[in-house]
Amino acid sequence: MDFRDKTVVVTGGTGALGRAVVGALLDAGARCHVPYVLQAEADSFPFKDRVQLIPDCDLTDEAAVARLYDGVRGRLFASIHIAGGFAMSPLAETGKAGLMAMLDANLVSCHLCSRAALHAFGPDGGRIVNVAARKGLEPQTGAGMTAYVVSKAAVAALTQALAAEVVQKNVLVNAVAPSIIDTPANRAAMPDAPHDTWPTPAQIAEAILFLASPRNRVTSGAVMPVYGRA
Repeated sequence: MDFRDKTVVVTGGTGALGRAVVGALLDAGARCHVPYVLQAEADSFPFKDRVQLIPDCDLTDEAAVARLYDGVRGRLFASIHIAGGFAMSPLAETGKAGLMAMLDANLVSCHLCSRAALHAFGPDGGRIVNVAARKGLEPQTGAGMTAYVVSKAAVAALTQALAAEVVQKNVLVNAVAPSIIDTPANRAAMPDAPHDTWPTPAQIAEAILFLASPRNRVTSGAVMPVYGRA
């Protein structure tokens, strides 16, 4: 997949999945803009000298998101939205603040970044890729994390509705829906789980790159399951 001379925004690019995506994009020739909040992630980011890092970027704030996309160098080709949040919390113990935290982290960030990307794309259109989740597609498996499940289901719905809205402008909008991702943090949290069945960040990155690439000419409105063997 050739991203030479293509400019891409990657939210959540300093995290585990984001690093796999940014690394693959750089290998394919892309110019990457990567907003971040956590300084420790930025300090350890292996590609910090090869991308444009944007510090202290709150993706739930309209003004901050506008500044991010206004600062893109060159015509934006793709916007990949990996940033998000997760919380275990039964509904009976989740107040409005907890619900809104999940909606802000997952849905609102995708909405605002998608909106800004639409304004930043050129006349030839562009690509948007969101990250939903398996539990958002299978909400009956989400006991104990209802707010998270609802927020990720909303990301899937946003993806499909927006795809229909902008397809005539040659903007292709898709999402991936991973199961549990094989990261060191997830392994530590679930030491007895069957880790070898989980999809790796590199495997998920392959799916994201195809959906965001010039090779994808017709796929839009898809929410692609990326479950590995889980």
